[in-house]
Amino acid sequence: MSEVRLENISKSFKHVDAVKNLSFTVQNGEFIVLLGPTGAGKTTTLRLIAGLEKADEGNIFINGKKVTDAQPAERDVAFVFQQYSLYPRYTVYDNLAFPLRSPLRGLDRNKIDEIVHRIAKTLHIEDKLKNKATQLSGGEMQRVAIGRALVREPNIFLMDEPLSSLDAKLREELRLELKNIQVELGATILFVTHDHIEATTMADHIGVLKEGELIQFDPPHIIYNDPNSIYVAQKLGSPKINVIPAGQLDLSIPDRTQFIAFRPENIFLGTKGLFEAKIETIQNLGAEQIVSLNYNGEIIRALVKPDSLLNLKESIWVDVPKAHLLYFDRDTRRVYP
Repeated sequence: MSEVRLENISKSFKHVDAVKNLSFTVQNGEFIVLLGPTGAGKTTTLRLIAGLEKADEGNIFINGKKVTDAQPAERDVAFVFQQYSLYPRYTVYDNLAFPLRSPLRGLDRNKIDEIVHRIAKTLHIEDKLKNKATQLSGGEMQRVAIGRALVREPNIFLMDEPLSSLDAKLREELRLELKNIQVELGATILFVTHDHIEATTMADHIGVLKEGELIQFDPPHIIYNDPNSIYVAQKLGSPKINVIPAGQLDLSIPDRTQFIAFRPENIFLGTKGLFEAKIETIQNLGAEQIVSLNYNGEIIRALVKPDSLLNLKESIWVDVPKAHLLYFDRDTRRVYP
């Protein structure tokens, strides 16, 4: 596995800037997630690294070697797509073995067999090796697609929302498996998604993208607790972070502050606090409740224990410890006390 470094990469399609002056490094053995909505430049970034698109500006390095103009085959990367991209008439075994049978690899049948069985065991599909791809469930097909990348042992795995077409239960299972496999193999992975749960559960670092620009690149806990903008703050967490105009609260705040934000789990409901609000809805999730409150027309969401004695339409005091208040300026950039 190898380090991958992007330096000031830009790419436009006609009049659309897909990626703008993008720079970051995927260290050897790291699991990096690029997070952002459709159109943020996530897939374009993967295609630029793979050599499927050519950068207009900037350079790409793999293991210290400049590959900006290199052909895809010279870069030795493995791309896992959202769709499974399997050979339907092949068995699982042959789908996994296909990349290994290239004459360029020079592997004999015994070595190929050893690798296929090892990867199949890792992905829990060893009992499916004789099945045709068309006989598999969605989760099994995606395991095979990931396995076809794993058998190659490339410089880096590029994964383009590979779990997004699966149901919630399968996504959860494969998230855990993929992270365990990455740790076990020491693999270098660049994974793109719009799902904040995938990002926080798997990533060593998260890069938050907006319209082709990298807004923040940090470990998940820093992205969550110390976001540099409202845009980044709203990308992680469910329910989303609460954001209200600074003038709504009678507080001593830093200069230039226009907005105050706080996480739902940092709210305390009781008989005293920063402000009084009316309870609009209560969603019981079992281990916790999401309480929606109306404060001067602003909807505030609190995450509280289910044993809280709350009633719809009642007024209650809302408190947030000052240490958990985040401040932002007119341009929604972070302001520090």
